[in-house]
Amino acid sequence: MTFISELLRILTVEFKTAFIAALPIIELRGAIPFGISLGLSPIHAFIVSFIGSMLPVPILLLGIKPVFGFMSQTTFFKKIVDHLSMKSIKKSDKIVKYGFIGLIIFVAIPLPGTGVWSGTLAAALLDIRFKTAFPAILLGNFIAGMIIMTLSYGIITHLF
Repeated sequence: MTFISELLRILTVEFKTAFIAALPIIELRGAIPFGISLGLSPIHAFIVSFIGSMLPVPILLLGIKPVFGFMSQTTFFKKIVDHLSMKSIKKSDKIVKYGFIGLIIFVAIPLPGTGVWSGTLAAALLDIRFKTAFPAILLGNFIAGMIIMTLSYGIITHLF
């Protein structure tokens, strides 16, 4: 009975961590410290968060433009789509200037307004092909995850 309850506890922590990593804004940057604080090892929290944060990427890369096109047909959603599009395009000057490397750096920098969701949206709006955008986002997310894992483990270790 103890093994089953422990297994369920671990899977629940992993699911929560992956779910948080898949959310916009929070992404893997919030999910790694969350997973570590719930008892996952830093590597385990990184892996679960990385997988969770990458799950929406193919869906967004392939689906955001058709969804935005559909939403733009209504007055209410057109304003939202225009706002998101302008915000992403405004932040994407480095992506345009440096291409593949620019997208990696944009996703890798662990600052507000950058990350997987913003990078994916920018890549889709800039018509960067999937075979270019996905590896760049994957590498950038990996770098961001390594930075956050290192920082989180050090901070959490010293606090607890």
